[in-house]
Amino acid sequence: MRRSIPLLRGHLRRKNENDQVLYSQQQRCYTPGNTDQRELNSDILNKAKRILIKFGSSLLVNDSTGKVRVDWLKSVAEDVAKLQAMGKDVLVVSSGAIAVGRRDLGFTQTKSSMTLDEKQAAAAVGSIHLAHAYQEVLGAHGIVASQILVTTHDTEDRKRSVNARAAINTLLKKGSVPVINENDATSTTEIKFGDNDRLAARVSTMMGADVCILFSDIDGVYDSDPRSNPAAHHHAFIDRIDGRIEAMASEPVDGDSTGGMVTKVQAAKIATGGGCYMAIAHGNAPNPLGRLMAGERCTWFCPKISKRSAKENWIAGAIRTYGTLTIDPGAEKALLGGGSLLSKGVIGQSGTFQKGDPIEIISQDGRLLGRGLMRFKWQDSYRLLGKDSEEQNELIGYRYCSPQPHRTVTNPNPNPACRGSKELVHRDEMVLGERVQVGEEEFQIKLDY
Repeated sequence: MRRSIPLLRGHLRRKNENDQVLYSQQQRCYTPGNTDQRELNSDILNKAKRILIKFGSSLLVNDSTGKVRVDWLKSVAEDVAKLQAMGKDVLVVSSGAIAVGRRDLGFTQTKSSMTLDEKQAAAAVGSIHLAHAYQEVLGAHGIVASQILVTTHDTEDRKRSVNARAAINTLLKKGSVPVINENDATSTTEIKFGDNDRLAARVSTMMGADVCILFSDIDGVYDSDPRSNPAAHHHAFIDRIDGRIEAMASEPVDGDSTGGMVTKVQAAKIATGGGCYMAIAHGNAPNPLGRLMAGERCTWFCPKISKRSAKENWIAGAIRTYGTLTIDPGAEKALLGGGSLLSKGVIGQSGTFQKGDPIEIISQDGRLLGRGLMRFKWQDSYRLLGKDSEEQNELIGYRYCSPQPHRTVTNPNPNPACRGSKELVHRDEMVLGERVQVGEEEFQIKLDY
C-alpha cells in the first residue's frame, strides 16, 4: 500500500481520497504537457507576493573593464520598480564585489587564480562600488536601497537568522529593496567553496519568499552542455531533483563567476524544500525581469509542499549539520506517526553537537529520514543511548519535568530543577524527508533538501 503524507509543522498525516492536493496551484508547474513558457512564467510570478532575485558577477560586471554595467543595472531597477508597483516585495542577492574591486587594487588575474586574502581585499573595495551603484539606480525610482552583509553563521545560527529576518522584514515594510551579499571581506566559506546561489536560496526560505530567481549567463537546465552541443534539450520545468538532473549540471567556466549549474541545482534543493519556486534564467539582456514576465525561456524548479514555518525552513535548509542520530525501526515508526525522538530508540550517534544544533536522523539501514534540533549536548545524549527517559537523572545528573511555560530548544524547562528534556529531538523541532517502507506500507514524505 502506498500513501502520500504532506509535511505540516513537523507532523505527518495520511492523505485520504477526500483530501485536496496540497498547494494545488503548483500542480500546473509540473503537469505533463504544460510547456507554454509564457503562461508558466506569468502564472507563477503574478501569484508571488515576495520575490528574491540573484545576479551573478558575469552579469553585473563588464569583464573587459571590471566596471559595473550601469545601463544594464538601470534596466533592472526599472523592473524592480514595476514589481513594487504591483504590490510585491523584492529582495536582491548580488555578487560582484570581488570582480569590481580587484582591478582597483591592481589584481589582473582571474578570480579563481587569486589568493584568499586578495579576494577579501578586493571584496572590501568592490562592495562600496556596488552599494553606490544600487543606491543610484534604485533611487532614480524613489526606492531606498539597503545593504545587508551576511555570513554563513547568520543563516545557520537560529538567533542570528531570526534577527536578520526581523531587520529585513522592517526594510520591506518601508518599501526598501534589501541588497544582500555574503560578507566576503570576513567570510571564508563562500569565497573558498561556494557562491551566492545557495545564499539566495537560503535567504529565500528564511524570508518566506514565494519565488527565487537566479539570473545567470544561461537560460536554464539542459540535458547536455549547450555550448558544445547545439542539439541539447532545454527543460522548462523540473518537478523533482534526482540523480538524472544532478548529472546534467556542469562546473563554471574560468573567470569572475564562481557558481556553475552544480551550485544552482544545490540551491534549488534548498529553495524547493522550503516551498519556494526557483528559476534559472538568462539575465544578460536589459530588463531581465520584464523579459521573464513576457515569457522568456527559463527553467523552473517546483516545490511539492506548502510553505512551512520559518523554524522548519531553517531546520530543513541548514547548510551544515553537526552530527547524526541512528534510530531503530520502532523509533522510525514512532516518528512517522508524529512522535518525538526518545533516547530509547537511538542506537548510535556521531558528531560533537550542542543544545540547539541541527542534526540528521538516520534509519538503521542508513536512510536519511530528516533533520532536527538537539535538546542535549553530545556527551549527555551519548550516555542516554538506548536508555529509558526515566533513567536520565541517574545517567547525566539531572532530570526532565513535564512541559513548562516558555520552554525553548536550548532551555526546554525554565525550572532550574528540571534541566533535562524527555525528548532528544521534539517533533515540533523536526523536519522529515525521504520515502520510507514500514512493514507492508510505503510512505512518501514530500521533502527534498
